Amino acid sequence: MISITEAYVDSVALNAAASKNGRDLVKKNSFPLLCRTEDDTLLFGECKGSGSEPYRCSADFLKPEGPIFRCSCPSRQFPCKHILGMLYAYAGGKPFAVAEVPQDIQDKRDKASLREEKKKEAGATEGSEEKPRRRQTNKSALIKKIVAQLEGIGLADKLLTGIVQSGLGGVDKKAVQMMADQVKQLGNFYIPGIQASCRALLLELQTDGDRESMYTAAIPHLTVLHSLLKKAKEYLERRMADPDVTPMDTASVLEEAIGHAWQLAELKELGLVDNDAALLQLSFRSYFDSSREEFVDEGHWIRLGTERIHMTRTYRPYRAAKYIREEDSQFQLVQIKELFVYPGELNARVRWEDASYCDPNSEDMKMVQSQARCSFSEVVKQVKNHIKNPLSDKHPVLLLAYREIVSVNGQYALVDEQGKQIPLADISYLNHATTSLLPLLKQDDLRNGAMLVMFEHDFQRNALSAQPLSVVTGQGVIRLLY
Repeated sequence: MISITEAYVDSVALNAAASKNGRDLVKKNSFPLLCRTEDDTLLFGECKGSGSEPYRCSADFLKPEGPIFRCSCPSRQFPCKHILGMLYAYAGGKPFAVAEVPQDIQDKRDKASLREEKKKEAGATEGSEEKPRRRQTNKSALIKKIVAQLEGIGLADKLLTGIVQSGLGGVDKKAVQMMADQVKQLGNFYIPGIQASCRALLLELQTDGDRESMYTAAIPHLTVLHSLLKKAKEYLERRMADPDVTPMDTASVLEEAIGHAWQLAELKELGLVDNDAALLQLSFRSYFDSSREEFVDEGHWIRLGTERIHMTRTYRPYRAAKYIREEDSQFQLVQIKELFVYPGELNARVRWEDASYCDPNSEDMKMVQSQARCSFSEVVKQVKNHIKNPLSDKHPVLLLAYREIVSVNGQYALVDEQGKQIPLADISYLNHATTSLLPLLKQDDLRNGAMLVMFEHDFQRNALSAQPLSVVTGQGVIRLLY
């Protein structure tokens, strides 16, 4: 069984409200029955509810990497507050009576075991080189969808052309309202990514205040949207001509930029899975994406044994946010059997289903430091080439090894072993200052360390800026953004 701490229970809670409600149940002594099995693989109990019958909840850790939570309550939030309360009770040292596995849970365990056996029997025989069968493409349905997507792209292209022809100076409130209606129509054409890009442009055009600043902010959106529409049209036309000859694009983020939501089964079928990976989170933040109308929980992780910085993103639509688990900072080392890697570039997005957790030790931290990029000249060249691509992420994140952190007239910079510098500054994208925290670092942390930074191209200065996200030391990770 895994170690159940309050931090672990916080991590499985959907959101802060669910966590608070679970804690409140413990404070109110709402659990007349709390039990555990002798091997500690199962916790179960009863919680007082509004009715005459208590709610029966359980947490099955027979497979620690994939615990199963059950509750008889009708809540749409899962794990519900009753399960969380039971886990908080265990983490807080409440007494749990030793008991046998209830028969209904034992029956569920037996059925799950039987399903696993059937899966093994249905798999390839021992020593066979046979690969899983690929799913057959429904060509008629695919072509029908692509026709609709191309129609939507045509509508978006007319919208963009109208803005360019009239000029940004000619965009008044009436034009903005008409564009808002057109952007709303794009929701009917299976291109949510393109719709979000159009909405992002529209939000800039709706900004009150200095018109010159609005023009400057809108131009990058126009450039990205123009490139996206052009590449999406060419790609979809090729796919429609022959879906078998032109498979889904896994070499870039184009599919996701159009609006495709990758399924784990697709990623596995396409070979985008790595085995036995270990990840350590170096930064985390939550924010609201107005263009997508979603809350986003974003983490940046380093994969031990490599210099790759991966990204995790959980999207929670505004209207359904309370029913989707809210991610939080993760301070433990995550060991993953199957790591699903989305198509991407410098900071490819990853996801996993089952994992085990342990506290990182000093050797792990030394390994992370050793994986930081050492040559700033090569880093700057790589970042510049990356952001030149209109569809690439304009805010790549890298871990940099520095000889020292220096300050001249209040301007901080990282210095590498060759004396090359990368200036540190707060970037507009994050909208959260961190450079002001650098003076709080210990003197030992200012030399021979590693820093996770996010880059941004400053159009006014025509230069790169990097904002510090965290500092990696031999003892752990000092998070500046949280």
